[in-house]
Amino acid sequence: MRDSFDERDITAFEPAEKVGLVATMNDAGEPHVSLLTTLSALGPRGITLGEFSRGLSKEFMRRRPRVGFLVMSLDRKLWRGRAIWKRSAKEGSEYVKYNRQPMFRYNTYFGINTVHYLDLAGVEGPAALPMGGIVLATLATALGAGFVGRRGLAPGDGSVLPPCALGVLDAMASLNFLAFVDGEGFPRLVPVIQARSAGASRIVFSPGPWGSELREIDEGASTALFSMNLGMESLLARGSYRASMGGGLAGIDLEYLYNSAPPCHGQVYPRVPLESLSEA
Repeated sequence: MRDSFDERDITAFEPAEKVGLVATMNDAGEPHVSLLTTLSALGPRGITLGEFSRGLSKEFMRRRPRVGFLVMSLDRKLWRGRAIWKRSAKEGSEYVKYNRQPMFRYNTYFGINTVHYLDLAGVEGPAALPMGGIVLATLATALGAGFVGRRGLAPGDGSVLPPCALGVLDAMASLNFLAFVDGEGFPRLVPVIQARSAGASRIVFSPGPWGSELREIDEGASTALFSMNLGMESLLARGSYRASMGGGLAGIDLEYLYNSAPPCHGQVYPRVPLESLSEA
């Protein structure tokens, strides 16, 4: 892992048309993942994030500054790394630069309201996405998912993933990424594009090209899976990691589901009780 960006990295991070993921930790130390395509390199050792809607990730990184990140370009090159949140600002040259981008300059409803600044703590890449290994892992996952789903449900009522969430996760072109907290206390993101549901309370995957990294995860550790489709629908599911679910698959017994797609972020499972509103 390198301790600085080079010119190739800085150029690749510039476009808004990319997958940019940031992994943070909640107050319980559990991983959380957000899609932040505004992620950019600021010189050789800095990162900026432009905030245009307020989800949980911005509060989490303020309170627990260690974060992980992943960038995937349109030509399927992958960068991964770690950073430390330092400060935020509502003005300055980066603020102006973000709001001059076409995506935000001509947006009727919102622009960038806050810029977050992070110090780079390490980066690796670019690495080509190993499509051959992903295809084989996807086939192995599809063959084993039915068997795993019949072995019993995770704790709860067995309906963590509603039909709309299953539609995102199991879509042919969905992109899936796993997050866990590594031994140095940083969230780490690992592609598991091959992941799919095994019933409404489990997500499974053949370890595939990143099996060596997945073996670093402790049995029962809290892990999160971020899933998105080409329509920019996305979800975050979290639960306990299982290194072996049978059929050569690993996976997650789900306990939590979060709608991460704007404009209305929010917890889906466990269900949040509705509160009545009244005029004062």
